[in-house]
Amino acid sequence: MEADHEVRDFAQSLRRRLTLPEGLLWRAIKAGKADGLKFRKQHPIGPYVLDFYCHGASLCVEVDGASHGFGNRPELDARRDGWLAEKGIRTLRISASLVLDEVDDAVRMIIDVARGGGWTA
Repeated sequence: MEADHEVRDFAQSLRRRLTLPEGLLWRAIKAGKADGLKFRKQHPIGPYVLDFYCHGASLCVEVDGASHGFGNRPELDARRDGWLAEKGIRTLRISASLVLDEVDDAVRMIIDVARGGGWTA
């Protein structure tokens, strides 16, 4: 599914300013630790920009900081996850603190989910 011009432009700007956890995870993925899985960072799709997207596994990986637990953020995240599920895309939410503390564990979790193990929608 294509994203409109504004969403694509926003995604491009986000690629240039990843958060620290996103940057750490991206470097780990690009360093070959993702078991051959190919990911795109800040991937635009429909009205959204996905932190990381693996087309081959139809998997979106979101790195969630503390703000995702407050206000209306949980409802917005649930709506987004539902929209993606309707398109056949699973969403894996990983805490930013896990990435900061144990990036290799986060990558192993992503591989496990992408390969169909240990996680269900």
